[in-house]
Amino acid sequence: MNDESPPGLFGAAAPGGAYLVLARKYRPRTFADLIGQEAMVRTIANAFTLGRIAHATMLTGVRGVGKTTTARLLARALNYRRGEIDAPSIELDPPGEHCQAIMESRHPDVFEMDAASRTGIGDIREILDSVRYAPVMARHKVYIIDEVHMLSTQAFNGLLKTLEEPPPHVKFIFATTEIRKVPVTVLSRCQRFDLKRIDSEQLAEHLAAICAKEGVKVDADGIALIARAAEGSARDGLSLLDQALVQKPGESVGAADIRDMLGLADRGRVLDLFDAIAKGDSKTAILEARSQYDSGADPSLILRDLLDIGHEAARAQALGAEARLIGGADWTARVRGLGETLTPAQLSRLWQMLLKAFEEASKAPDPVAALEMALVRLCAAQKLPPPEDAARLLRDISSPVQAGGGREAAGAGTTAVPPSVSRSAADSPTASGEANEDAPKFPSFEAVVAAVAEERDIELELAIEKLKITRFSPHGEIVFAAGPDQPRDLVRRLKAFLEERTPFEWTLRATSETPAAPVESLAERRKRDEARALEDLKKQPFVAEALKAFPKAEIVAVREPSAPAGGDVVPMPQPGKPTPAPNRKKEADR
Repeated sequence: MNDESPPGLFGAAAPGGAYLVLARKYRPRTFADLIGQEAMVRTIANAFTLGRIAHATMLTGVRGVGKTTTARLLARALNYRRGEIDAPSIELDPPGEHCQAIMESRHPDVFEMDAASRTGIGDIREILDSVRYAPVMARHKVYIIDEVHMLSTQAFNGLLKTLEEPPPHVKFIFATTEIRKVPVTVLSRCQRFDLKRIDSEQLAEHLAAICAKEGVKVDADGIALIARAAEGSARDGLSLLDQALVQKPGESVGAADIRDMLGLADRGRVLDLFDAIAKGDSKTAILEARSQYDSGADPSLILRDLLDIGHEAARAQALGAEARLIGGADWTARVRGLGETLTPAQLSRLWQMLLKAFEEASKAPDPVAALEMALVRLCAAQKLPPPEDAARLLRDISSPVQAGGGREAAGAGTTAVPPSVSRSAADSPTASGEANEDAPKFPSFEAVVAAVAEERDIELELAIEKLKITRFSPHGEIVFAAGPDQPRDLVRRLKAFLEERTPFEWTLRATSETPAAPVESLAERRKRDEARALEDLKKQPFVAEALKAFPKAEIVAVREPSAPAGGDVVPMPQPGKPTPAPNRKKEADR
């Protein structure tokens, strides 16, 4: 048999001189041509080598990742025969005796069925009736059922028995984009392969190689845009590339041309829009978004680009120099700058709000109005305190005011810390400003909590406030009572935190021994102080009268009011201390 591929089969021109689209022209003809599916190919190769070939295979993945192509390649591999080679093989180059007929869907022993149009039990019965007969030419009878999830319940039930115990010469290959719709009784009888989305960078390299083969010029930024728009689908990428190549016949296709084709806004302008949002400048943001819309950009795609920028900034922030960003040097520098300017919580908040806006824009009667309202919300949110500060402030609002003013007023612009921590931290040499270099960095456990609070690590702070410390040494030892709700990584995280700030190694261990004297955590101490302050407040005559006048009233929190400019504030009554008399003169003046 002639090993040369006929026109239109493996990348040549279509019969009759008709144009063959790139998605068909460059369809993979061997397993080596499959991009991004190395794990699946390795598993199939090992199965062929060991002779452990499954009788049923389920291929699943998004559109355009190569499910049907892989099914045909697998059918060729199972029936590969060429010269002295007569065994299943993934080495399909050069093609074997049956390869051409299988790839052209005309082999008598390879049956392809589209379950989207043939869904009933009658169609499956035709397969079951033919299963009993041996192959005509090839080694195996192969049944390829595409979009298998669309089969009816009766069809699935009719297939189950044969699928579980097929004749040795029969192989089933299923392909689906909706794996959850396939009954588990069918899935349990198949070897499943999840075809992965193709990475944008890998797909961009593939498209650039095809452009070189076609002798056309497309800017690298334009190819990157196509790869991003394809969303991991090689077929979608090739279809978009086909469309891009006719934008400027005989000339180089630039990124601007592809943006116009896809309806995308200029990426640099979208970055300007994100900058305006980060600064809380609603006027600039709305004017820029309206300008992009007037230039032809779709509101949903503008929001999509903003989501991409937020994601890349978060990756750059988390991965640092290891983050691989698609774009030029100026673009990369600006995205990394956003990652350095915004906190992780702020980026997360922007992402959540943009995602909500993206959903609203697709449902709104006027998408551009939904875009502008989203920008107003985003800019307003940037003027709020960072989420980690807001969480701490909300927690501290319910904390009692300790004697002597344990916390500074919120209006002073300082970060509030728990009262018990403030007292101990203020008494330490570091807090009092004494220049003592020999003093330990953390003289008490309360100083450790204060340091964690300054770093805004809310999760770690809340966890260590619940610890019941039985022994603390400022020179590197902490012993605490083990708790059932203690995070698993608490010791590791606290140890790393301490050793980053001190020149010696710390020993942290949990003990199950019962201490001689009762030990309470900082959180328990704070709750006890809150309850005591509340009870003391209820004993005050004017509060008792107020509660008597309003039987259903309830005291929610005890706070110390901040003094207005030029005025006096009567201090909160403290237990065991006389209440200072107010300034009658100023009171009369008021």
